[in-house]
Amino acid sequence: MTIKEKQQELVDEFEFLEDWEQKYEYLIDLGKQLNNFPEDKKTDDNLIKGCQSKVWIDASFRDGKLFFNADSDGILPKGIVALLTSIYSGHTTEEILGSDFEFISRIGLQEFLSPSRANGLMAMTKQIKFYAVAYQLKS
Repeated sequence: MTIKEKQQELVDEFEFLEDWEQKYEYLIDLGKQLNNFPEDKKTDDNLIKGCQSKVWIDASFRDGKLFFNADSDGILPKGIVALLTSIYSGHTTEEILGSDFEFISRIGLQEFLSPSRANGLMAMTKQIKFYAVAYQLKS
């Protein structure tokens, strides 16, 4: 599945949910599905700056693709980072850098979040792009 297809699938799922309470529950459920994040990866290097809660994103590069693992100490940020990593994990650096985050506005996520959480969301998206640039330069 392409990044665009994953984004569209997410937009469709959010349109199906009737109100923000259901969308909030959906995000929390996504967070519960995150893989176990090793304690030794909860470092300052993996910590996302600009988030109200602590959010960590780690990336690995295998077979020409980036794979993300993430965690947060907050239930909502954990769901948001789970959403982002599910979309971008398993794609090439070119695919990630060629994609946009327009789907975030299509699902209305920024409007639902407080200004500090919206800033955290933008910091998470920047970190994903940063990893793509960094690994593209290494390969």
